[in-house]
Amino acid sequence: MQNSPLIQFCYYLERTPLNAVIQDNFWIVPTLQTIHILGIASVLVGILLINLRILGVHGQSESIATVIVRYQPLVWLPLPILLISGCIMIVGEPARSLTNPAFQLKMLMLLAVICITLLFQKKWHNKNSFAPANTAARLLAILSLALWVGIVAAGRWIAYA
Repeated sequence: MQNSPLIQFCYYLERTPLNAVIQDNFWIVPTLQTIHILGIASVLVGILLINLRILGVHGQSESIATVIVRYQPLVWLPLPILLISGCIMIVGEPARSLTNPAFQLKMLMLLAVICITLLFQKKWHNKNSFAPANTAARLLAILSLALWVGIVAAGRWIAYA
């Protein structure tokens, strides 16, 4: 029976020099995990404040567009750092991550929530109206928050699955 392309890719990553460096230096993974968690915290703060404004729970003295512009750097600037730190951690233990259903679910939820966030940015780009968000936008804000909770939970579950 032939290994799947994913398993073959995991075997390839396990034979890279970067994998050897990660395996030989005990401090790399905890350092990357700390950076990753701090990046996630930044993203979560920005997302929470944006979604709470869309829901009309917080920041009602400002337009939704103003709140999005203010907090979008907390969302978008850490993402490259999260990508880099996550990729390096994957190289350290590729099969543990890439073949893990919790990791795969986390990535699917991440793609969905990035699409929602981009949709919000596009919808309120240069609109300084104080009108409340419509029902669809509120439901998407709730879905966004739920997806972020799922992303964090799935991220933690990777260690146990």
